[in-house]
Amino acid sequence: MTQIWYLFYNSIVIPLLYVMIYFAGFFNKKIRNGINDRKKLFENLIINVMGLNRSKKMLWFHSSSMGEFEQAKPIIEKLYQQNKYNIIVTFFSPSGYRNSKNYPYADLVSYLPFDVPYSANKFIRIVKPNIAIFMRYDIWPNFIWQLNKNNIPTFIVDATMRKDSRRKLPISRSFHHDLFNQVNRILAVSESDVENFKSLGVTADRLSAVGDTRFDRVYQKSAAAKTRKLLDDNVLAGKKVIVAGSSWEADENVILPAFLKLCKYDPDVILILVPHEPTIPHLEKLENYLTGKGEHIRFSYVPNNYNNERIIIVDSIGILLTLYYYAHIAYIGGSFRQGIHNVLEPAVYGIPVVFGPKNNTSREAQELKTLGCGIEIHDRFEAYKIFRKLTSDEGLRIELGDQARKYVSDNVGASERILKEITNWV
Repeated sequence: MTQIWYLFYNSIVIPLLYVMIYFAGFFNKKIRNGINDRKKLFENLIINVMGLNRSKKMLWFHSSSMGEFEQAKPIIEKLYQQNKYNIIVTFFSPSGYRNSKNYPYADLVSYLPFDVPYSANKFIRIVKPNIAIFMRYDIWPNFIWQLNKNNIPTFIVDATMRKDSRRKLPISRSFHHDLFNQVNRILAVSESDVENFKSLGVTADRLSAVGDTRFDRVYQKSAAAKTRKLLDDNVLAGKKVIVAGSSWEADENVILPAFLKLCKYDPDVILILVPHEPTIPHLEKLENYLTGKGEHIRFSYVPNNYNNERIIIVDSIGILLTLYYYAHIAYIGGSFRQGIHNVLEPAVYGIPVVFGPKNNTSREAQELKTLGCGIEIHDRFEAYKIFRKLTSDEGLRIELGDQARKYVSDNVGASERILKEITNWV
């Protein structure tokens, strides 16, 4: 069956995919960057591999983009500390590659070549990995087939499989059944994921539920974030802080009216608003909306110009996790738009987590809801009621926050289990 799928994939799927990618490159800068950046991929790869100590074993980690790479970091950094391996990291997306090419715990960072047989085979011949580790779901058939052909162990880490996954549809089911059964180890996030892989026909000896490294990573990052001092203690002294993280306009249309109403009844509340895209036009739009309604200031002006404004609008990126450290309540953006962002980042600090209705894609949001420390709202009126309740009832706020912190700490440890699996194979 593998040969049939090999012919189908390389004679039909790949040509169509190539046409779509190159056509989209005319209109999408990110895709165009990915095409252009790959032009000297193999030349650079050969030069960089020559500089590695080939007496060390070669561990290859592949991530689609930054999100998946964040999940790989706790594993990579533990392996790097052992000083026994060359760590090779690849990305499919330009954002992942460009933001990580100077990552200090990798010996080599590269794009993944496009998934055609010649390129997959050439990449494997140059790198000669002792093991290949694909993060989460970004697996490429020709690479899997070539790795299998060369008897190189292949892992999928932080693997998930939804009960209603499209991979279970008739034609897709047969294809993925064949593909996953060529992977040596599939380290799933939960037992339910393991059962869903089994229902696809993946053999039980390839499967284990080991947990999710996102818990390890957010725990690791929060410990480092606590050492950063972004705001002077006097700014937030005596305040009840709500941090709205990664907000889109649809979130702000709910949160801002609710907070402005809350300000009328509680003089001690303050909102730190962290837009997902803090572009100049968006920041100015927020400021125009708030003019005459609520005192506000941009985050970059706070050190020298803060005068007890109730709303701080963050005009930079990369500091959200640290800002959650200052929060008493968190609102998670994206949950009134396309889908919720990371709920673990605030939960690790032991605070209640509030979010909108579009949260079904987040297992963690569902579990926090079940525990009661994740609270779903549907409009500005519910947002106001929840914020009023949590800011006025300190005991309840602390109780829910403790549940959120315990949820994260109880799920830490996947990296060690994955590390043991990997080192058993190399």
